[in-house]
Formats: sequence, C-alpha cells, structure tokens
Amino acid sequence: MIKIKPGDIPVPKFQGLLQHAVAPRPIALASTVDANGNPNLSPFSFFNVFSANPPILVFSPARRVRNNTTKDTLENVLATREVVINVVTYAMVQQTSLASSEYPTGVNEFIKAGFNPVQSEIVKPYRVKESPVQFECRVTDVIPLGNQGGAGHLVICQVELMHISPDILNEEGMIDQHKIDLVARLGKDWYSRNSGSALFRVEKPLEKLGIGVDSIPYEIKQSGIFDGNDLGRLGNVEKLPDMEQVRDFIRQLTRENSFYSDIQTISKTELFQLAKDFLQDQDADPIEAWMILLYAIEKL
Repeated sequence: MIKIKPGDIPVPKFQGLLQHAVAPRPIALASTVDANGNPNLSPFSFFNVFSANPPILVFSPARRVRNNTTKDTLENVLATREVVINVVTYAMVQQTSLASSEYPTGVNEFIKAGFNPVQSEIVKPYRVKESPVQFECRVTDVIPLGNQGGAGHLVICQVELMHISPDILNEEGMIDQHKIDLVARLGKDWYSRNSGSALFRVEKPLEKLGIGVDSIPYEIKQSGIFDGNDLGRLGNVEKLPDMEQVRDFIRQLTRENSFYSDIQTISKTELFQLAKDFLQDQDADPIEAWMILLYAIEKL
C-alpha cells in the first residue's frame, strides 16, 4: 500500500484523492439568498443526512484551495440562517454542473443554469422546481473546520418542510429509487447514477464560464426537442462560433459524410433534431451541435 500523510503532498492533489476515494457522494443543490434577497444556487457534494429526529442535513462549503476565499453560499447562510436543499437527479445533472460555475457575486445561477425558482413556504430561498425532493431548512449552526484553503464549514440544517413529487413514490408512499434516479459525485468529472448506466461523465466548468441557458435563443429552448441536459450542455460552452466557422463546419460535414449531403434541403425542425443527435454523444464537443443550430437559424 502507498502511504500518504496529509501535508506531505499539495492540498489540491490530496483533495483529489479524497474525492475519488470517498464516493459516490450525494449532491445538495443549495439555494440561498443574501441579506438583500438576491438568490444564489450552487451544488455541494460534501453532504449527507445526519439525523432524523430532529431531521438534520449537513453540507460543507469549503474555502477555495487556490486563493482561500469563501463561497457566496457560505456568506448567505451566515447572514440569513436559511437554505433550501434540493436533491439532484439524472435529468438535471448537466444544469446542476453548470450552476457550479464560478459566476461573479450577484449573478443568478437559477437563470444561468435554466432552473425554475419556486417560492418556499417557510424560508426565503427559492426551491428548484426540477428537483423531485426539496428541503426547506433553518441553519442551526455553522462550524468552521479550519482557516486555510480547502477547509470546510459544516452547515447544520434542520428540515422545517419537505416537498416530494408524487411521481417518484411507490405504492407504499415511499420514494422509489428507480423513479427518483438520483446521481452522485465521484472524483473530477465523474458521476454515478443509481439506475441504468452506472457511470457517466459531465464536464466540470472550472476554468471557463459557460454562456448559460439564458443565452440560448428562445426558439431553441421552446422547440420541445431539447431537454434540460441538452440545454445544460449547450449553455456550458464558453463562446459561440462565428458564422464563418459554422459554414466551414457544414461544408466539411457534407463533404466527409454522404449521410449529411442533403443538409441544405432539410427543415429547421430536422436540423434541430440533428443537433440533438450530436448532443447524445457525451464525449462529443457540444460546439458541433451549436454549429448545426446556428446554421439552421441563419439558413431558415
């Protein structure tokens, strides 16, 4: 066995080893507001349930390793002592990943990630409509675990109200694990799913800011062709290609693959479906789907 003593290797490397080894971890999509009521939304995988009576959930926003700064979520719970914790399912994982982007303070991640806010009944932070289980919580304590980069803060949350979608319940009124289809975090870009394929990849937006679902043209979002995962991938590109790049891509596509030889004659709906087909390949670059979409919008 390889022996590693904390402190003998850089913190980012040790953190990576911890995240790969202590997994899968459930995800808390934490909704907060600041003292002025401005919303914030961010996922945390240092999260779990720690008590049923009283019902206690705990998550941990850590200090950033690179510069020892704290996250807006931590500042908000310290100011307001309220949070809504939303569970994360496979159908919303791409949007959740987009919400983890380091957008500047004041940017509304509900809008950037394309999630729909729902008014809570007891606390001020909004619930996430797309999540099938939402916990309205009071923050009873925040325990700092250190003052250096990578140090966590245990945010202890007492559940005041739980919202459950009836669509995920079985005949006994309990949550059906196959219906809820939760996802969990592993290390780096890896996630796991509690049904179907066990492993899948989601690009983690660490060094770039995606354009956001709010930047996707209305006709694409309202076409009925693209689901939340599709929109999350489209919103995670750093910038859109220009039309010269689009035309070069279309010419190359038709030249190299006879299957696309009639692309100039097909309808906008068919082009949108073709773009969705590109998005189904999780290893493909979503910019290729954007090439198809921008071509469809310009052409028709």
